[in-house]
Amino acid sequence: MPPELSQQELSALRAQLNDWASELGFQQLGVTSIDLGEHEEYLQRWLAAGYHGSMDYMAAHGTKRSRPEELLHGTCAVLSVRMDYVTHDTQPLTVLDSPERAYVSRYALGRDYHKLIRNRLAALAKRIAKEAGGGQYRAFVDSAPVLERAIAERAGLGWIAKNTMLINDKAGSWFFLGEIYTDLPLPTDPPQHSKHCGSCTACLEICPTQAFTGPFELDARRCISYLTIEHKGSIDPELRPLMGNRVFGCDDCQLVCPWNKFAQLTNESDFAPRHGLDSADLVSLFLWDEATFLKNTEGSAIRRIGHERWLRNLAVALGNGPPSQSAREALASRADHPSELVREHVVWALAQFKA
Repeated sequence: MPPELSQQELSALRAQLNDWASELGFQQLGVTSIDLGEHEEYLQRWLAAGYHGSMDYMAAHGTKRSRPEELLHGTCAVLSVRMDYVTHDTQPLTVLDSPERAYVSRYALGRDYHKLIRNRLAALAKRIAKEAGGGQYRAFVDSAPVLERAIAERAGLGWIAKNTMLINDKAGSWFFLGEIYTDLPLPTDPPQHSKHCGSCTACLEICPTQAFTGPFELDARRCISYLTIEHKGSIDPELRPLMGNRVFGCDDCQLVCPWNKFAQLTNESDFAPRHGLDSADLVSLFLWDEATFLKNTEGSAIRRIGHERWLRNLAVALGNGPPSQSAREALASRADHPSELVREHVVWALAQFKA
C-alpha cells in the first residue's frame, strides 16, 4: 500500500523531484498518469501492419506495454526522465562521408546507458521512498514492455516527431529516457500536445533505406538500426548497398533535424567514445577476433549483437566501401568463417568489388 499523504504533501514532494533528478545527472523529469489510450491504438495499428519485423517481443506482452498498471499492479503514476548523451562533437557527418570508416550510432560509442541510468533511477526511487515514507517503485530503461516515448510525451518532456523520435524544443533528441512506475499518486505535469515539426520533412527524405512510410510511421524492417541491431538473420541484398558504412545503428534522421541545433553536450564521462569507435576504420574492426570483440565491447551496448552479427554488418559496409587491397584481404580472411551468415555477407561484399 502507498503511504497516505495529503495533496499538499504530494505537491511538496513533486516540487523536490526536479532538484533530485538534476543532482543525479538527469536533465529533465516529468510525471504523468497511466492513460496511454491514444498511443495504444497507434501501437496496435503498427503491429498489425507488421512493421515490427522480427521483434516479436513488441507484441508478446499484450496490453502490458500500453497499460502500466497491468505490468506493475498498483501503478498510478509514472516518472519520466531524460539524460543527454553526446559528450563532444564526434563529427558524425565526416565519418559518414568517409566510406572506409565505420559509423556507429552516437548513443553506443561509450558505456551502455542501461545500467548507468537504471542505477540513477534506483537512487532516485530510494530517495522518494524515504521522503514519502514508503511506496512501490520500479525503474525501467528500455528493459521491459514500456512505451517510453509515449510516456515522455505525456509527461511533457517533448513530442514524438515525424521520425518517431522524441524531440525536446530546448535539447533536440540526443538523449536517453528512463521511467519509474509508482503507486504514489503524484501530481502530474501537462502533456506535450503540440508537435512542432511544422512542414519539415527532412528526416523522412534523408533516410537511406526510405524506412518511413509517412510522417510519424516507421517500417522497422527497412530501418538500418533494426537491420544492424535487432535483425538476426541475413540482410536483404536490396537494402545492403543503401546502408553505406553504418555498422551499428543509424542517426541520419536526427542529424538532419533542425531541432538538434539545440542539443546539449553532457558531462557524463561514461558516454565518451571508447576504443576510437567514433571514427575507426572498417578493416581494423573486421579483423577483431571474438575475444577482442568481447574485450573491446565490455560494458558497451554493441556487445548485445555478438561477434557474428558484428562481422555481418562490417562485411556489408566493406562491400559498400572502396575496393582497397586491405579490404579484399580482410574479407578473404573470413571467407571460411564457421558462420554461414558471415560467409554469405563476405561473398556479397567481395562481389561488389568485381561489379
